[in-house]
Amino acid sequence: MTTTAKPASDVLVIDDDKNIRATLAVCLEGIGCVVTAASSSAAALAAVERKPFELAFLDLRLGAESGLELLPRLVAARPGLPVVVITAYATIDTAVQAIKLGAVDYLAKPFTPVQIRLLVEQITSRRLTEARVVQLESQLAAELPGIDIGTRAPRMQAAVELAMRAAASTAPILLRGENGTGKSVLARLVHASSPRAARPYITVSCPTLSEELLASELFGHALGAFTGAVRDQAGRVEAAEGGTLFLDEIGEIAPSLQAKLLRFLQDKEFERVGETRTRHADVRVIAATNRDLDADVASGRFREDLLFRLNVIETNVPALRERAEDILPMARQFLAFFARAANRPPPELSPAVEHALLAYRWPGNVRELRNAMERAVILFPERLLTPEALPDRIAAKVSNVPRLGGPFTLDEIERAHIERVVTGAPTLEDAAKTLGIDASTLYRKRKKFDES
Repeated sequence: MTTTAKPASDVLVIDDDKNIRATLAVCLEGIGCVVTAASSSAAALAAVERKPFELAFLDLRLGAESGLELLPRLVAARPGLPVVVITAYATIDTAVQAIKLGAVDYLAKPFTPVQIRLLVEQITSRRLTEARVVQLESQLAAELPGIDIGTRAPRMQAAVELAMRAAASTAPILLRGENGTGKSVLARLVHASSPRAARPYITVSCPTLSEELLASELFGHALGAFTGAVRDQAGRVEAAEGGTLFLDEIGEIAPSLQAKLLRFLQDKEFERVGETRTRHADVRVIAATNRDLDADVASGRFREDLLFRLNVIETNVPALRERAEDILPMARQFLAFFARAANRPPPELSPAVEHALLAYRWPGNVRELRNAMERAVILFPERLLTPEALPDRIAAKVSNVPRLGGPFTLDEIERAHIERVVTGAPTLEDAAKTLGIDASTLYRKRKKFDES
């Protein structure tokens, strides 16, 4: 069964000919649209300021005015507004020019009610499809297991508690830590726990764009600012108005852009690329990095004043190898999730697999653990996971797991026993009690393990 998309409900018709305005209104109202008419550029701009239209029809000739000059102003005033250009003087050149300036389609006069209906349905269907894609991406992100910040590790608990205390403020936060440790998850939690939770949360991945494109992505650009800038475009800073902007891997941005970001952090002011108009935005910035920014400052690669502005509140997110007590609980959580998705009972970890997971250093941190557990669910059908279910680099640790009576040193046996006890204990204090040592001694031993 096929369904027809519901037509755009609020439509703006811009034409200096009252007969055309009336004809379009009849066609559009006949398919359920609410029509607002404007006969000039000033009336059109005033209309879009008052109301968020879902579609606009624009005549290329508005008396002495040009519709092509009005088009980019409409798109700038209402980013995302679909504009259909209509004209009695249709040429390939004007069509191409209109599309470059932001029009979504082109309609030649004279037109029929059937043409109008089909065009509106196509544009509405396209808009609904785009909205559905965004919705599905959001739903997918919510359903996939992220990096769980629920933890029994004291260092991770301290990082989470510090971030939660900072959530109520508007001060910038700098999250430091290796890739895959959960910095982005912690940033989202800060936003969700802040007074800005109902406002936008916008992410920018700094290493994925060139300097020019990153500047445009952050601050927006004006028409003609660079090759491919075919319309005015707002940036992520404006999109995050009232909310939070998360800058992932902030250490990768170029020095010239660092200066612009510093100005925004200090004064909340910026200009779009290729524009002189100063704009303002109320945005809380959270940044993350896996780089040693202090070393980058010393080498001149990163501005010291920007680092000072970013790390008003600094949180260090520990690597997974520094929170061994979380490895097995996280592994079981991931197994349960992926097993539900595969419609099978959750696999169990054999002792050999547990030993391998605890012995592995996890350079990819929680993200690598998650991937390993997903792989095991997909490729290994047995209920009890054996080392064969693990990637070779992790399974290789099984042969090196210390065991009583084996060719291992006392230090290796002690480390394996401590990690096993810590993993099974509710708290470090309980683990220390089981081991017959005090908590401070246990902390020193584990720190020594991490350094070795």
